[in-house]
Amino acid sequence: MPYISLTSEAARRELLIAPILLDVIHYTHAQLRIEYPLIVTEQLKGSLDYYLHADRKLLVVEAKNADLARGFTQLAVELIAIDAWTDSQEANLQGAVSTGDIWQFALLNRDSRQITQDINLYRVPADIEDLLRILVAILS
Repeated sequence: MPYISLTSEAARRELLIAPILLDVIHYTHAQLRIEYPLIVTEQLKGSLDYYLHADRKLLVVEAKNADLARGFTQLAVELIAIDAWTDSQEANLQGAVSTGDIWQFALLNRDSRQITQDINLYRVPADIEDLLRILVAILS
């Protein structure tokens, strides 16, 4: 990796985020949808960066411009959109926002309509084992 410039969103997406999600798919056999279009209403529509689904579902949002705070806001809005869009009986919807080298998780409680932001940040490569365990556990 020392010879690769990770300054662009495309580079972070293709070289950092996607390989981790492909590894998760290997263990969970989850389906992965990339740039998945979602239309809830005329005002609430867009594309989900990464949407994985197996027994449970997981939304992963790439933090644009490596801005984790704005990425988390995008994640929250997209979790709310998925809640309105899906008829799933899951009590919670889970998601993650990533800059590629930093990951943070969120949980939407569908009954209370409350989003909980995990205070922990997971760094790649230092926390890769913990990160993979969490991602696999969410989908299993």
